[in-house]
Order: sequence, then C-alpha cells, then structure tokens
Amino acid sequence: MEDLFCTEVHSHDEPVGAVRAAIPDDALLRALAELYKVFGDPTRMKILSCLSIRELCVCDIAECLGLTISAASHQLRVLRQAHLVKPRKSGKEVFYSLADDHVEQILACGLSHVTE
Repeated sequence: MEDLFCTEVHSHDEPVGAVRAAIPDDALLRALAELYKVFGDPTRMKILSCLSIRELCVCDIAECLGLTISAASHQLRVLRQAHLVKPRKSGKEVFYSLADDHVEQILACGLSHVTE
C-alpha cells in the first residue's frame, strides 16, 4: 500500500499562505461548529423536515413525531436560538416555520449527500 504522507517534512509557502489567508477566523468557525451541533440531533432534524413541508404549531409537531409537547417545545427552543426556525403568533397559538431559504438548502444538500 502506498504511503499517503509526505516523504520529507517541508511546506510550500505559496499554497500555505493562500489557505491561511482564506480560512475564516476562529470565532466564525466556532459559530459554524455550534450550528452543526444543532443539526446533530435526530429529533431536531425530524422537526426541521416537518417544517420544510409546512408551518406547524408545537402540538402538531408533537403529534407528527410522537413527542410530548414539552419535548417538542424544548427542541424548538434550541432551533429558535440557532436561528433555524421562526415563530409566528396567531391569537394564542404559535406556528413555526423554517427561518429562511438557507435552512431549506442545508437540509436538501445534506439529504442529497447521504443518499448518494
């Protein structure tokens, strides 16, 4: 089997400099890692999938997924804090939808990748 590592220690100044200049700063990468952590929970992914189909209230989400209202509400709070869902109040009810098209695109891209 061929070794995939460098045979001698060295670096190429131009590509290393270009990559270092293009890497987002640490704070931005930490924020991105936190966003991906939110996507790391199957229940939250199910909620996002439901909301990609249509706007729903917490009771409907709980019913669709076989969750308690408390469990659905807790997950919606996490999704809201990550700016992935947005609430819309109608009288005493609150309906949830995806926050924007980016969330839909992230879901679609991820599903495409895992189904290849």
